[in-house]
Amino acid sequence: MPKFDSQTIQLALVAAVSLAMLIQAIVLLAALIALRKLAKTIREEIEDLRSSIMPIIENTSALLMRIGPRIQETTADLAVLTRSLRVQAADVQVAADEIIERARRQANRVDTMLSNVLDAVDRAGIFMAETVAKPMRQFSAFLASAKAVVESLRNSDGAAQSTEAYRTPGEK
Repeated sequence: MPKFDSQTIQLALVAAVSLAMLIQAIVLLAALIALRKLAKTIREEIEDLRSSIMPIIENTSALLMRIGPRIQETTADLAVLTRSLRVQAADVQVAADEIIERARRQANRVDTMLSNVLDAVDRAGIFMAETVAKPMRQFSAFLASAKAVVESLRNSDGAAQSTEAYRTPGEK
């Protein structure tokens, strides 16, 4: 086996390290080239994206600038309308409460009037019953007694005649 001295070993180690560094430099150079290509494609994609998105953003911005005041006016109008509707709803509620209270009072008044009328009709009925019915009963009783008297007189005249018919001549 050949004998290697320390210089040869050092020279071999330096060559191996140099070779490793050369390989590492080549790998780094290849990575740099790949990153440059990647950066270039990313830039191109971003430019394409920017060129397609920028008109949309500009149009949206212009649209918002145009309709922004209208939205504010509409919002203000809606706020005024809402306040007005609240006031009107409160007025309608007050009016409805007042109408209901008036209707309740009128219903109570009509109820009282009808109760008074019915009480008066009841009193008039009682008065009529006492004023007309009592004399009518008395008159009815008088007629019944007159009829009984007439019937009894008829019966006594008829009985007298019938007894005379059954009498024999010579009896009185």
